[in-house]
Amino acid sequence: MSRRTPRLFAAALAVGALLLGGCAEKTSNDTPAAGGSSAAAFPVTVGKLTLDKRPEKIVSLSPSATEMLFAIGAGKQVTAVDDNSNYPAEAPKSDLSGFQPNAEAIAGKSPDLVVLSNDTNKIVDQLTTLKIPVLLTPAATTLDDTYQQLTDLGKLTGHPAEADAVTKKMKDDIAALTKDLPQRAKKLTYYHELGPELYSATSKTFIGSIYALAGLENIADPADADGKNGGYPQLSQEVIVKANPDFVFLADTKCCKQNAETVKARSGWAGVTAVKNNQVVALDDDIASRWGPRVVDLLKAIVDATAKVPA
Repeated sequence: MSRRTPRLFAAALAVGALLLGGCAEKTSNDTPAAGGSSAAAFPVTVGKLTLDKRPEKIVSLSPSATEMLFAIGAGKQVTAVDDNSNYPAEAPKSDLSGFQPNAEAIAGKSPDLVVLSNDTNKIVDQLTTLKIPVLLTPAATTLDDTYQQLTDLGKLTGHPAEADAVTKKMKDDIAALTKDLPQRAKKLTYYHELGPELYSATSKTFIGSIYALAGLENIADPADADGKNGGYPQLSQEVIVKANPDFVFLADTKCCKQNAETVKARSGWAGVTAVKNNQVVALDDDIASRWGPRVVDLLKAIVDATAKVPA
């Protein structure tokens, strides 16, 4: 997912809640997990999407899906990815856009499977008309969504066993990171920054659920108690300073050059506990805005940072 603007970022994540139509198929929780050998038999079906043979020209227009495809061993089948898919380094980056997809440009890659995270400009209908198979992998709202998308991609690409292995490792790593968390009389509080405009993410979002695993309390929750902002409210400096979070996590270090010094220089922020105690944490923008396997790295960064505070 790109680091365009916080509003666009929030909208892209929130797209998972939309009802997506067309002949493409969303990843579905009723799709059984595939097992056995990676030399899976075809045809295979995920929801209403059936592939008669293993796809060898996959186009991914979702950075999270790109990371998943390479993680499960399907990287060699990926022939083009969107202009924001920058991980892993060997991903065949192109000028295709996931935010403004162009059916003609996509078709020009002669794909036998296109993976999308949203149906912008009714791209699904356009590709379906061109007889191009499409899989929608909407922005995850829970870790289970991530696991399901890995499973579905594993089935469709002929790598079910590898997908199962990636999912198991993620679950094991997350369990290991959270099993020995210190028992605190009062939860540590945090502010997660999407951009210097002070957009944040509440506990009801995918990002918020990762912080919850680390046992933290989100100061942004009251700003969107009714959910009208889709879990991505814009806070004010006054609200943040008054909330006095123990930690500030910056997911705008690459896009917007934010760091501990720029935060400290903001009006009134020098007295915030996170700033006074050197607990402003710089995250990797990309890892903090995607729902692929590297979500484990995000959780580790959070756990490692908070572990430095005595219980």
